[in-house]
Amino acid sequence: MSASNKGFYGERKQTTCAYCGVGCGLDIELHNGKAVKLQGAESHPANAGRTCVKGTHLLDTLGEHGRLLAPQINEQTVSWNQATDYVAERFAQTIAQYGADSVAFYVSGQLLTEDYYVANKLMKGYIGSANIDTNSRLCMSSAVAGYKRAFGEDVVPCDYRDLEQCDVIFLVGSNAAWTHPVLFQRLQLAKQNNPNLTIVVLDPRVTATSEMADLHLQLEPGSDAGFYNGLLAYIACQGLINNRFVSEHTDDFFAALEKAIAWTPEKVASFCQLPLEQVQQAFQLFTSTDKVVSFYSMGINQSNSGVDKCNAIINCHLATATLGKPGSGPFSITGQPNAMGGREVGGLSNQLTAHLDIDNAEHRSLVQNFWQSPVIADKAGASATGIIDKMLSGKIKAIWIMATNPVVSLPEGNKVIQALQQCDLVVVSDCVDKNDTLAYANVKFPATGWLEKNGTVTNSERCISRQRGMIEAPGQAKHDWQIICDVAKAMNFSGFDYQHPQQIFDEFCRLTGEKNQGQRLFDISAMQCHSIEQYDKLKPQQWPLKADKSGQLQSHRPFSDGRFSTTNGKAHFIAVTPVLPELTAPQAALRTKGQQDTPPTAQISLLINSGRVRDQWHTMTRTARAHQLNRHTSSPQLSIHPTDAARLNVYDGQFIALTSRAERVVLSAQITSDVKPGQGFMPIHWNRQFASHANAASLYRTVVDPVSAQPQSKQVLAHASKVLVSAQLHIAMTTELAEQFDANRLSFSQRCPQQGFVQFSLYQEQQSDCVTELIDCLQDQFKAQLKWLRLMSSADGQQRLIAMHGDQLAIYVDYQTLENNAVTAPPNSQWLSELFARNELQNQHKTALLTGQVGDKFVNGEQVCSCFNVYQKHISQAIEQGANTVQELGEKLQCGTGCGSCKPELSRMLASADTNLIAMEKCQ
Repeated sequence: MSASNKGFYGERKQTTCAYCGVGCGLDIELHNGKAVKLQGAESHPANAGRTCVKGTHLLDTLGEHGRLLAPQINEQTVSWNQATDYVAERFAQTIAQYGADSVAFYVSGQLLTEDYYVANKLMKGYIGSANIDTNSRLCMSSAVAGYKRAFGEDVVPCDYRDLEQCDVIFLVGSNAAWTHPVLFQRLQLAKQNNPNLTIVVLDPRVTATSEMADLHLQLEPGSDAGFYNGLLAYIACQGLINNRFVSEHTDDFFAALEKAIAWTPEKVASFCQLPLEQVQQAFQLFTSTDKVVSFYSMGINQSNSGVDKCNAIINCHLATATLGKPGSGPFSITGQPNAMGGREVGGLSNQLTAHLDIDNAEHRSLVQNFWQSPVIADKAGASATGIIDKMLSGKIKAIWIMATNPVVSLPEGNKVIQALQQCDLVVVSDCVDKNDTLAYANVKFPATGWLEKNGTVTNSERCISRQRGMIEAPGQAKHDWQIICDVAKAMNFSGFDYQHPQQIFDEFCRLTGEKNQGQRLFDISAMQCHSIEQYDKLKPQQWPLKADKSGQLQSHRPFSDGRFSTTNGKAHFIAVTPVLPELTAPQAALRTKGQQDTPPTAQISLLINSGRVRDQWHTMTRTARAHQLNRHTSSPQLSIHPTDAARLNVYDGQFIALTSRAERVVLSAQITSDVKPGQGFMPIHWNRQFASHANAASLYRTVVDPVSAQPQSKQVLAHASKVLVSAQLHIAMTTELAEQFDANRLSFSQRCPQQGFVQFSLYQEQQSDCVTELIDCLQDQFKAQLKWLRLMSSADGQQRLIAMHGDQLAIYVDYQTLENNAVTAPPNSQWLSELFARNELQNQHKTALLTGQVGDKFVNGEQVCSCFNVYQKHISQAIEQGANTVQELGEKLQCGTGCGSCKPELSRMLASADTNLIAMEKCQ
């Protein structure tokens, strides 16, 4: 058995992970058509056998529960023919009455390339509008525009090996340890193998990534362009410009330098709010080697000037010729599994497919002739936020949303809801039966999910891999490409008679080579698959491609010959004028049910940043199905500096309200020095399915980059105030009963799925009888099927109830009125998990529940390692027993030996133990 087959005994197939843009290969073991085991594919170039904690638990997200199983029109189940005919007829009527631009598609980096391709073909080549945009607009469109302006084509000039071959790496606006863990593992190993590798992190807050940095620049949020303008000026003033490269292979250098030259280290230090010596040290490190990588992500892209920030970074690599060769280059990392594939097929509204330009008449003619389509879109369509604006103005009257959740992810969520409510037709294709967007759909199409879908994806290093379908789809779910083609045929369009995704991929490959003649690096025509068998055997392949002497396809490094995809073959410097985020003082917010008046002195302004947490992804529709992923961060939190917490008189775990314009979110306080005073950080994931008032995007105004139309989703100014809670109600109930429970009856609530049950936490801000009324309603709702037991304490106003279904626990209720805002954490989920799993609950278990007596074996603190279920208590005990390094902790407990994402937290616990030991020694 080969190494990649280790531990597999049944049928094995390889696919690609469903999460971030790293594009990890996964080996799946199948038994009787079911996926029973998963491990990283050692043969895949992206991960070489590594996985992250989210990928490790992908099989836990499978199953029929919570899936959309049949088409619906206005909440009524219908046949596929009825649904497709209805949508086709409504779209055709709308187009006939109001024109092609009256309809829109909003698609997703979750789609496979084949899905993306036919969606663009239908909209741009048959309907004749470019009103198709993708949620990649929210994460990667600034990077796309930056590369296009500089290189003439959207080509990432780096690959993952550069992380291991560089001498210096700048991680800019990226917490890769949590967002791209497998790449961070590769970087950790590179540092271990080469201690001289220097890691510089530019990030406003302390993160798991910055823990590994040799130099952490905790710069002012949004000031990155000033830093890189200063770096360009430093390069010039130190005589470090690669004059030959700049003169022979670039244009517009002096225009860019003219804008940058005033950015002295002193000016950069002031603009970025950094110590001068740190700025100088960082500049010296960048110019100390020709093997330097700038690795950047959402902290750069999600900005009102994201494109300029990207080009400020690229300018420095052009000036020093640090690109087009191993260990160097400006490396933008994508966030979704097929964001890159979407860029290749023209998923954005300002693109044509195959890296062709919508504003180029020759390109439009090429695509139309190839497709033999009746029309071709001749101008850019509406972007993601533009689609919402046009829906509100009545110009877009029908929209089809595929595999994305814009109510949660787009700025100003209430504005998005309003747009959906007044749109004549809202069609949503998704694999889940509930999310914040589906609530406003007139038509729901059930789509296949991961391991059911069959097609290709492209990762951040331009590697095309197969995502293979290997299990049966539940209910009547169809592949997205099939649904799109069915609707297209129902609209009487030809060109959509595909029987298999291989035919779509083959057509797309041929189109990339059509009249290319080397003008565009994106040419995968040599990857054509002329049969399903050839398609099924397709191995991961990176582009650009060249045939070697034996005729075998080999990838080659972009721009290694100094030639770019511009008209004259030269790269463009871009003159950049740095600007800070566009911020507006928050207006008074709408008050929620039961909200108390807050004294003005208890309100402060915070600059809020947002991003991912370690074990969740996007809007949690997939990750929340794996209960292990809900334990590391089980509820939405606001990271706030101790100084600001003191100003609000807030303690850890108490609630803080953030208000911006007419929006309000409520989060528990996580007091930490990881953020600077005056700043805060909140996660992007929580939405109305998991918390009533915790959607980060709802705080953001619609501010977009003028070039890329990407929203500014990293900085917003918000009022922060303490939330005074008068009562709390913690409820745990079986998953089946939880489907029947409405948690949105008090001021705000949170929901956390666990294995076999769901935990609810409900909070009331104003003294009222609504909490006891809710408990009474709950008892009445399930009175016929459950037996209730209650214990009430008159001393502290606390009540606990349990409901039994036969001998098994069905519901647990813990209610308490609060003095002095003394909010307590929900009941221990490990403890409840054991009790809900019991076939028979004994009297001692019932007594423990009614008295809240959690067994000692469950009091373990917070979970640190999700891969091996290791908690703080286990780690502290191991340290006390002599484990002094992360490696020793791994040997003893396995923590840190899986995905590695918990290593920074392990290091912190070790450092804290050392500090306590030193303090104790000084006291003696």
